Amino acid sequence: MDRESQLNVSPGLSGAGKGIYAPTIRFHNGRFWMATTNITDVVKGHLIVHAEDPAGPWSDPVYTTGAIGWDPDLSWDDEGQCHLAWADPRGGIAHATVDPVTGQLLSETELIWQGTGLSSPEGPHLFPRNGWWYLLVAEGGTGPGHAVTIGRARSVTGPYEAHPDGPLLTHRSTSHPVQNTGHADLVDLPDGSWAMVYLGARPLGEFPRFHANGRETFLTGIDWAEEWPVVIPDRYQEPQPATSFIEDFRAPELHPRWIAPGVSPASFCHREGTVGITLDAGRMPEEKEAKRLLAVRARDAEWQVNVDAPAGDLTLIVRVDDSHWAGIERRGDVLSARAVIGPLDQILASAKGMPLTAPLALRAVGNPQQHGVRTGPDRVELGYLQDGFTVLATIDGRYLSTEVAGGFTGRVIGVEALAGQARVGAFEYSAGATVPAATVES
Repeated sequence: MDRESQLNVSPGLSGAGKGIYAPTIRFHNGRFWMATTNITDVVKGHLIVHAEDPAGPWSDPVYTTGAIGWDPDLSWDDEGQCHLAWADPRGGIAHATVDPVTGQLLSETELIWQGTGLSSPEGPHLFPRNGWWYLLVAEGGTGPGHAVTIGRARSVTGPYEAHPDGPLLTHRSTSHPVQNTGHADLVDLPDGSWAMVYLGARPLGEFPRFHANGRETFLTGIDWAEEWPVVIPDRYQEPQPATSFIEDFRAPELHPRWIAPGVSPASFCHREGTVGITLDAGRMPEEKEAKRLLAVRARDAEWQVNVDAPAGDLTLIVRVDDSHWAGIERRGDVLSARAVIGPLDQILASAKGMPLTAPLALRAVGNPQQHGVRTGPDRVELGYLQDGFTVLATIDGRYLSTEVAGGFTGRVIGVEALAGQARVGAFEYSAGATVPAATVES
């Protein structure tokens, strides 16, 4: 969804918990379908788009007027009828038949399952198999009690019986490094085997532990026994993607990795010459709410970002939302390390007489696990590059975690012009944080 006609978004702190929730993608009858809920427009119902190619272009959305809630799912029966399921604010999973081309509901909405008794049944996925309808849901809330549960029925509208062995998958009350496991989907693979993708978080630090990169996607195998799915945890060796990159903005269009809170990145980024981009004026220096922040998601436990910015005043920040961020701001020849934590807004340290050739730099460095020592998931160092990484200030990564800030999506790292235009020559993201530091006195 890469154009304004497809998605209405909200800037600012009030928009941080809005946007799209839990998209479902399906392939049916030669076409790809995606259903999701834009919480900004929740009263319109869920939105559905389609495409011949999953790489796009995708259609403008239609809305399922009358189906209010979140986490929509699409499935088709043998007669080609399309079924819509979603998490209903009345408490449970709702169902209606729908025309996915127009969004029109073709039946009354009704609650078909309230889960196994855990809190917050949501994230439904309906699918038929061997004469059964299966309903996969998330329960227990999106925190440490999260779980994947499943029920089955002979009719799509129930009644559903729960899996006799309890949750299909949960890591609650275990020492597994992946926690908060839920919001799963089953995949029928071309070779006849099955797999399951699910969301989880990787909390670090001491009790109560904190996660900074939001919820991530994990994979497990599935077998079937007595017409029930069974999790096979170690079936797949998950590849480790290459996350490091250097962006000099040579391409005519922005890479899809680039995002902007509440606005389209293309609306304020301009390519000039063969390398680099110009950013239109963003927030005023004294403000703390982003206006035109060009950002990427943090994808590693440790990382470093360096930004070459040959002209203009700007900031390089890592943030969860407008009330939880830390960054290096350049105004003239002064670099300042600044942190915003809730109502607190403070300059931690400054360096004067800095040349424009000194790249701005941030990095996240892991903390050693020390039982009984209160540590966050990491520490965030703010500085610049000059004979190595020079640290102006360090903050505890807890203040930039989901457990403190709330929300679902984790940290992003980005650049924003201050007051006037600024130019960015290159943006480098490196997995790991191995460059030695030379600390500057604050």
